[in-house]
Amino acid sequence: MTARAEATAQTRLRIMRSAFDLSNETKSLDMVLADVAARAGVSVRTVLRHFGSRDGLFDAVAVHVRDEVREERAAPVGDVATAIEVLFDHYERRGDMVLRLLGEELGDPRTRSVTEEGRRTHRAWVQEVFAPQLSRHSGTEREVVTDLLVVATDVYTWKLLRHDRGLDRDEARQRVRYLIDAVLGRTVGEER
Repeated sequence: MTARAEATAQTRLRIMRSAFDLSNETKSLDMVLADVAARAGVSVRTVLRHFGSRDGLFDAVAVHVRDEVREERAAPVGDVATAIEVLFDHYERRGDMVLRLLGEELGDPRTRSVTEEGRRTHRAWVQEVFAPQLSRHSGTEREVVTDLLVVATDVYTWKLLRHDRGLDRDEARQRVRYLIDAVLGRTVGEER
């Protein structure tokens, strides 16, 4: 990659990171291009040259964050303990932001598109990570078990345990493990 192309890529990334950080700090997806540009150390014109519009920037940030989330949620197939640990790392880092998005989704179609993608991504993660366990089921039963695993590993489950109940991470993680084990037909204390 040439120095110019690398600098362009770095500028683009800095703008996206600035937009994401501002959204996270202001707890809103309503970005002001002048604020994003100032934070990134570029002009509004540079932002527009890279992304075309505010909506173009929003879309690019959404794709970039989605890719980051997929990377940080990567877990070995069939390894329930590691999957829960990876998931909790993700929720501890991004859970509150996701909850804010879910709170805004009914009033904002762009936010709704992000949360719908998040739901699809989470279900695909469950299907991939729990593939060996799900392979023991077929048809409707497999869909039911998948649905229950989605619920057991959902950000709202994390919120209920960590925020609402005030459990520490280990206690919350253990309860999620119990939920998963129950869904998969194991009893509490049984060999995992």
